[in-house]
Amino acid sequence: MFKRLFLIAMLIGLAVAAKAWSDTMGDPVVKRLAIESGELASGAPPITIALISDIHVAGPDMPPERLAKIVAQINALEPDLVAIAGDLVSEKRTATHIYTAEEIVTPLGELNAPLGTVLVPGNHDHWFDWPGLSAELAKHDNITVLVNEATQMGPLAVGGVDDDYTDHDDLPAAVAQMESLAGPRIILTHSPDVFPQVPVDVALVLAGHTHCGQIAYPWGGSPATMSDYGDLYACGVVEQHGKTLVTTGGLGTSLLPIRLFTKPEVWLITIRPPNP
Repeated sequence: MFKRLFLIAMLIGLAVAAKAWSDTMGDPVVKRLAIESGELASGAPPITIALISDIHVAGPDMPPERLAKIVAQINALEPDLVAIAGDLVSEKRTATHIYTAEEIVTPLGELNAPLGTVLVPGNHDHWFDWPGLSAELAKHDNITVLVNEATQMGPLAVGGVDDDYTDHDDLPAAVAQMESLAGPRIILTHSPDVFPQVPVDVALVLAGHTHCGQIAYPWGGSPATMSDYGDLYACGVVEQHGKTLVTTGGLGTSLLPIRLFTKPEVWLITIRPPNP
């Protein structure tokens, strides 16, 4: 009887390990969302945004070589704009290798989107070396870093909010700069927890940070989301008061180098004018 129970436990352990390996190292799942905006003129072409977050470059699970492969996958989707919601790096104690700022950023320089790439910092970027990462990012003309500020990116008014988790955020400053910009208003932020404070005339908020729990229950939900709102804003699409929030599960890992019942994600979000 003991041997049978031991064998069953071993088989379950192997099955869980295989599932964790697949969830951690698999290619990102592409999730899609389409929304309408009256800020786009009738007949205007749709705008597609590829949202990624929580890359967490570190060994063993996210070396720069794997990020370069993911960048090629994103380029193949042909987005008009790439939005990166922070946490480029992981300095986790369980990491087998910590990479330099240059090694972390270099693959992102290969992102190829007509409107470029826009990026905000995350908590791990601040804990690691945000000045060093920022200096490397500045070497790439295709990457725009927004730190509590806003800019025009083609037909889109994009505001970037610094990390809420480490109290670097200033949402009002970013929103104030959006006042003089045209087109659909979008807020890019690391943590989704700023969503309730975002004005209702901002149609779309893009966030990460939560990893959708990273290690989740098979039936949904997870033990921890790193959000003050629990599961409310922790994963996927939420619509409230005319605003839409997309929280991506991210690409890499934090604390432990494994995912379980969550997968790496790329969100492909299309903004189009209303149908006549």
